[in-house]
Amino acid sequence: MALPSEFVERFKAIYPDDADGLLPLFDAPKPLSFRINPLKIDPEEALRRLKEAGFLPKSVDWYDLAFTLPPEDRDRLVRSPLFERGEIYIQSLSSMLAPLALQPRPGEAVLDLAAAPGGKTLMMAALMRNEGLLSAVEPGRDRFFRLKANLDRGGVTIAKCYMTDGRGVGRKTPERFDKVMLDAPCSTEAKFRSFDPETTRYWSLKKVKEMAKLQTRLLFSAYQALKPGGTLLYATCSFAPEENEAVVDKLLKKEPNAAVKPLNLPIDNQTPGLTTWGKKRFDKNLAQCVRVLPNQVMEGFFLAKIVKEG
Repeated sequence: MALPSEFVERFKAIYPDDADGLLPLFDAPKPLSFRINPLKIDPEEALRRLKEAGFLPKSVDWYDLAFTLPPEDRDRLVRSPLFERGEIYIQSLSSMLAPLALQPRPGEAVLDLAAAPGGKTLMMAALMRNEGLLSAVEPGRDRFFRLKANLDRGGVTIAKCYMTDGRGVGRKTPERFDKVMLDAPCSTEAKFRSFDPETTRYWSLKKVKEMAKLQTRLLFSAYQALKPGGTLLYATCSFAPEENEAVVDKLLKKEPNAAVKPLNLPIDNQTPGLTTWGKKRFDKNLAQCVRVLPNQVMEGFFLAKIVKEG
């Protein structure tokens, strides 16, 4: 089973110098990655129990709570007491970068605008040491209750969950939050696998454009909810410029106090954001966004750090 030809053509246009080396990465499963939850267990104790259960986790050099296992260990790990008690959480390594980039601190008011299933919300609660306010928004009923269950199991005590459309949150709570996380719903291109047709089944350029409209409204809502001087982290697991740089560019054009800031990520597999796509020209500061390149252990990702100045 091959990747959609239109996707491949666009991928080559986005990464003209790297595509030949990156495209084969869609042909193989990634290692299983997970994070130890310090709200529930001491990391050394968690590692001891994992090894006692026969797991051989590999450490991730840029984040001391992250580890990988062979993909075939997934079912056994999900059935383990550590997972069932919320002491570990299965999460992609790329996804872990977003809370590390936003750096929510204890005592802050933080909004997660598209929170389900809750991996980033859990991680932010841990970074905040369960001190402050963490508002988690999810519109879908099933995903909302999955989010609540994950936060409860993970020992999060500072979260308030809201089953509501994130597009209206900024209007309801203007300038309320110190930090806002928006890992926006997207076309999930970074999760495509050539051996699994389900991963690409619903993809089309029309879908990309539909997602971009939703992302734009969510980003404006997220920005409206941000306090002056606050920081917003916008992320997607899409490669499409329409869902990434173009969305941020619209915010910069509309909001004069919105400024893209540099991201200092602890990884080598990254490239600057695009400043052009086809005939479109974006704000030059979009080069300070980061495109995480897929590699043997990580999926692609897009991150933009935005500050509301003034």
